[in-house]
Amino acid sequence: MLSKIIDSDVVHGKQTGSARIYAQLRQEILRVQLAPGSPLDEASLSERLGMSRSPIREALVRLSSEGLVVILPNRSSIVAPIDFQGIPHYLDALDLLQRANTRLAALHRTDDDLRRISSAQRRYEEAAKTGLSKGDSVPLIEANHDFHMAIARAGKNPYFMAFYRRLLDEGRRLLHFHFQYQTLDPELSVEKMASDHRAMFKAVKARDVESAENVAHAHATQFKGQFMQYLDQNVTAEMRLEMLVPSLEERRAIRSR
Repeated sequence: MLSKIIDSDVVHGKQTGSARIYAQLRQEILRVQLAPGSPLDEASLSERLGMSRSPIREALVRLSSEGLVVILPNRSSIVAPIDFQGIPHYLDALDLLQRANTRLAALHRTDDDLRRISSAQRRYEEAAKTGLSKGDSVPLIEANHDFHMAIARAGKNPYFMAFYRRLLDEGRRLLHFHFQYQTLDPELSVEKMASDHRAMFKAVKARDVESAENVAHAHATQFKGQFMQYLDQNVTAEMRLEMLVPSLEERRAIRSR
C-alpha cells in the first residue's frame, strides 16, 4: 500500500520532497521510533531531513489525515498519542466490524473480488516472510491493511468499509506492538501467521457465511488476547503514560478532525 501511495507522488520519475518526508516520517511513526505524543517541530525536522519547512508541513498534514499526527490548535504538531486505556473499546469495535465485513463478503463477493483478496493474501505472506527475516513490521502492517480492506470491499457496504478503514488506520501502530509480541514465539512461521487469513479467504470463496463470520471473530479475538498480554508485560512499563494517553487539548484536536 505504501508503494502505491508514493507512486502517486512521483513527478517525471522523481519522488517529490514532500512524499519522501511523508514516507520517512510515516515509517518512523509506525515503527514507534517517533514515540506517541512526541513533538514534531518543523524547524528541527527541517534540519534533520535537509528540507525546507513547506514540504515538511505538507507531509505532516497528510499524516494527520491518516490519524498518525495531530495538528494542535496552536499549529504545532505531535505524533498521535495512543489511548491505551481505550483499547478494549477499540478492539470490540474492530471485532464487530471485521465480523460484519467478512460475513458480507461471503454473501456478495464476485470472482474479481476473490482475485483481489487472493492477491492481497499472497502479498501478506510475502510481507510476513520479510518481516520475520528482517524484524521489520512495516511491510506486514501495510499488507495486513490491504488484505482486510480487500475483504471489506467485497462486502459492498460503503459505510461498514469506511468505518473499518478508520479502525485499521488507527490500529497500525498496535500491529507493530503485536508483531513484537509474536516474534517472542520461537515456533512462529509464515504459515502460522497466515492461517486465519487463509481460513477467511476459504470461507468467503465458499460463500460460507457462518464460517466467514466465525473465523473473523476468532482472528480478532486472538489479536485482542495477544495484544493485551503484550501491553500488560511491556508497553506500560517502557513508555510513560502521559506520552500514550492524549491530553485534553490533544483530545479536542482529535475530535475536531
